[in-house]
Amino acid sequence: MLKNIDPLLNADILHALCAMGHGDEVVICDANFPADSVARQTVLGKLLRIDGASAPRAIRAVLSVMPLDSFVDHPAERMEVVGDASALPAVQREAQREVDDAEGRAMPFASVERFAFYERAKQAYCVIATGEARGYGCFIFKKGVELAPDAPESAQ
Repeated sequence: MLKNIDPLLNADILHALCAMGHGDEVVICDANFPADSVARQTVLGKLLRIDGASAPRAIRAVLSVMPLDSFVDHPAERMEVVGDASALPAVQREAQREVDDAEGRAMPFASVERFAFYERAKQAYCVIATGEARGYGCFIFKKGVELAPDAPESAQ
């Protein structure tokens, strides 16, 4: 066991998150998402799992070790509800709180149409499937950099 590492983050997930570079994307998805078939097309090429956890709880774990990209307008995105792009189901509202808490500020999700989300997910570094049973518990996060306190901004 490691200190200060969320217990949901198994060795495979930690390795993938560490191997990702600035700008790479990770998908965190619900149990309804075609996770295995999409994950086979990602950079990693295999599905990672956090079974038994909700999508918001998995997001909390991932964002406890992964910074979001500060150089893009929307480093956190959600799958749109079909027929109502502005709808925010409970799972997405809960996930939004986790993102805001991790970043220490409001960072609203951008929305991605369902089929565009599937195509984007295939281009991600990896896919992490959760035990989330609610629909639309699917998110994309773009990795940023964590600078040492004395590192100049140009070092990015």
